[in-house]
Amino acid sequence: MGFGKANLKEKEHVRIVDIASLQLQIRELPVKFLDKQVVLDMGNLFCCVQVDQSTVAIKERFGKFDEVLEPGCHCLPWFLGSQLAGHLTLRLQQLDVKCETKTKDNVFVNVVASIQYRALADKAGDAFYKLSNTRSQIQAYVFDVIRASVPKMNLDDAFEQKNDIAKAVEDELEKAMSAYGYEIVQTLIVDIEPDEHVKRAMNEINAAARMRVAANEKAEAEKILQIKRAEGEAEAKYLSGLGIARQRQAIVDGLRDSVLGFSVNVPGTTAKGVMDMWSSSPNISTR
Repeated sequence: MGFGKANLKEKEHVRIVDIASLQLQIRELPVKFLDKQVVLDMGNLFCCVQVDQSTVAIKERFGKFDEVLEPGCHCLPWFLGSQLAGHLTLRLQQLDVKCETKTKDNVFVNVVASIQYRALADKAGDAFYKLSNTRSQIQAYVFDVIRASVPKMNLDDAFEQKNDIAKAVEDELEKAMSAYGYEIVQTLIVDIEPDEHVKRAMNEINAAARMRVAANEKAEAEKILQIKRAEGEAEAKYLSGLGIARQRQAIVDGLRDSVLGFSVNVPGTTAKGVMDMWSSSPNISTR
């Protein structure tokens, strides 16, 4: 009997120790284990809900839309049929769409468009209920506009008119998505990428054009060089001829002075006689 009482007391002691140990472990749990969902569930239990900043919540009553809840704390009496249908972010969002299409000159290109959009707070109900997949809807409109615009342009024109394509996409999206409670903030055509073979051919055409310009410039330079060289040679020959003419004029003047001097110093001689005498004598040079 005493042995049974001892076992009972030991078991009670172990149970007390286990409970104390469990309480200590619960006390030592870090704050990160207090999950946000647990906090929300506790708030729902006390009919309170929290709506974060840049977000709105959709409140329903017995399954029917009731109102849009702004950021903050709200009373939500679930026992009266009120519940949260979901949350809707008001932050700016971006969707990148890559669309393959063909240009007017039969070149296949990939056009990458970047769409920046956000839900309108005053139309949160439309944005939440009217569209089940906003991104797919926007992508469909982008495909439609790009594949209607780019085939009317040549490849070079598509590169030059990127802003026109972006404006067409933005106008169409703004007109369509405003009815669903969304605002299109900006649309950008960030890239137009043709096939790799087409890009290589374009680079070769560009290189050939630049080489042709370089060849023309080189030929023009050689032409100018030859003209300048010819002008230099002509000028040199002119100056050389001018020097020869002056040399011969000087010889003639000297010869005349010599004949006149001989005629004066030797009476009875004439200029013709002197010239005949010089021409008949091989030892007299007239040069």
